[in-house]
Amino acid sequence: MIIPLPATSTGTIAKKLVEAQEHYTLTTGRVLTLIVVVEGHQDSAAAGTIDPIVDAVRDASHEHPSRVLVVVSGDRTAPTALDAELRVGGEAGASEIVIMHLHGALADQAKAVVTPLLLPDTPIVAWWPTHFPEAPSRHPVGALAQRRITNISALDASAETSYMRLQQLSRGYAPGDSDMTWASLTLWRGIVASALDRAPYEPVEAVEITGPAGHPAVEMAAAWLTDRLAVSVRRCPSATQEGTFPIHKLTFFRATSNITVEVTEEHAVRISVPGTPDSLVALNIRPTAEVLSEELRYLHADKTYAQALRALNRVSYA
Repeated sequence: MIIPLPATSTGTIAKKLVEAQEHYTLTTGRVLTLIVVVEGHQDSAAAGTIDPIVDAVRDASHEHPSRVLVVVSGDRTAPTALDAELRVGGEAGASEIVIMHLHGALADQAKAVVTPLLLPDTPIVAWWPTHFPEAPSRHPVGALAQRRITNISALDASAETSYMRLQQLSRGYAPGDSDMTWASLTLWRGIVASALDRAPYEPVEAVEITGPAGHPAVEMAAAWLTDRLAVSVRRCPSATQEGTFPIHKLTFFRATSNITVEVTEEHAVRISVPGTPDSLVALNIRPTAEVLSEELRYLHADKTYAQALRALNRVSYA
């Protein structure tokens, strides 16, 4: 059910949430509060972002029943107002979703608006599905949260701009920060670890990784390998292949036997290890809801992610 609340207040929203729990939702158990911060929605470039974001939250809620507060910063020159929409039941999955459009002076007061609506005694997670601050932990909403999730892959940018944004994440990092690009690599990282765990067990002497120039997933993967293996990692560009995993080819150079992990088709990669038959492994581009769901499983600081960010400057480029 969708309940529109135009020109409302946080007190009215809180009252409606209680009524919704009594009359519409099947469960009142919530494991966390998820604050979704959408910046720049008044711009034409962001005009179509809200529905996909809400859909991703709804789908992720089946694993993580939450109170979801979507805060949309509107036109700062408009009259001050708070327009809200409450979604419960089938429209919200296993969560309760409040979409709040902040206009005028309220556009910069997201923390004040969400604070009265936070669930007591539950973790708070902040998610920036599009634009994000330079230091998420120092953002007013980020300061409330134990976990802060950005999504650099959602921003169209040149190779140089993407790299600058990754460096920005590195400089502004605080324990509890994460980016969805990192979670999108989880399955691929498992495949890579499995490929290395085969005889002969020779040390890796160098690495070459290939993918579209500036793609943040490729940059993060190269930085991760640099940090974990402490060897030279060479980052090579390749043409974009729509629908395929962005890391097109990975080669581990060893003394007598090189290993390759290479995209062969839209939904598979081939692992080649000398002395054993090639193997094909399914690997898809994970949807936003699946990646978000993984991010919400772990609310502690991700040290491996932090170490990968710090290793960005040590990657060499072709």
